[in-house]
Amino acid sequence: MSGLLAGKRLLVTGVITDASIAFSVAKLAQENGAQVVLTGYGRLSLVERIAKRLPEPAPVIEVDVTNTEHLAGLADRVREHVDGLDGVVHSIGFAPQSCLGGGFLDAPWEDVATALHVSTFSYKSLAMAALPLMSPGGAVVGLTFDATKAWPVYDWMGVAKAGLESASRYLALHLGKQGIRSNLVAAGPLRTIAAKSIPGFDQFEDAWAERAPLGWNLTDQEPAARACLALLSDWFPATTGEIVHVDGGYHAIGS
Repeated sequence: MSGLLAGKRLLVTGVITDASIAFSVAKLAQENGAQVVLTGYGRLSLVERIAKRLPEPAPVIEVDVTNTEHLAGLADRVREHVDGLDGVVHSIGFAPQSCLGGGFLDAPWEDVATALHVSTFSYKSLAMAALPLMSPGGAVVGLTFDATKAWPVYDWMGVAKAGLESASRYLALHLGKQGIRSNLVAAGPLRTIAAKSIPGFDQFEDAWAERAPLGWNLTDQEPAARACLALLSDWFPATTGEIVHVDGGYHAIGS
C-alpha cells in the first residue's frame, strides 16, 4: 500500500452527493491508501448509494451529531469496520432558513440554537465520540468558510462558523496532551448542496472569480479536499489550531 495516507483509517462525515467536499476527501483518501468509513443521517440510503461511487465501496454508519445515543455508540459502530481511527473529517453544517438570506435580526433563538448545535458544538461532540478509537498522531479536520468577516446572506451560519473556528482552537488546546491535532480548512465558495440552500449565496461567486489572485473554480472540490488530506497526514505533525485557506488567495486581498 502506498500514498500520502497509506494505512490510515478515517471517519468522514458529510457525504451527501458526489459534489460534496466530503466525497472528494473520501475519494482522494482511498486513492492515497486510506480505509474510509462514512457517516450519514436521515437520507442514509442516499449516502450508501453515493458511497458505491468511490474507488472502493465504503461502509456507512448512521450518526446524528445532536443525538447523544448515536454519539455514545459511535466507537462501537466504527469498530465493526476498522480497529481504530487515525483521522476524523467534520463536514457538517446546518441552519434553518430563518437564520440565512438576510434574516439575522429576526431569527428566533430556537433556530439559532439548532444552527449552533449542528454546525459548531458537533465538532467537539464528534471528536469526543471518536476519541476512544484514536491514538497520538491522530487528527481532526473540519471545514469552515472564513468567519473573520460578516458576509451578506450568511448571517447566523457565519456566527456558527466563527464558533467552529474557536472550538477547533480549544480542541487543539485540550487534545494536544493526547497527541491529537485539530485543524480547519477554509474553502472558498463551492456549488455544493449546502451552498444552494443559502438564498443569495451566488453573490459570492462573482466576487471570488474577479478577485482571487489564483482564480477560483466554483465546481472543483479537489483543492479543499487535498488540504484536508495533507492535514490528516503525517506531514503536519506539529500543526494544530490552524486554519488553512483554500480560496485562491481571496482572503489575503483587500476590498
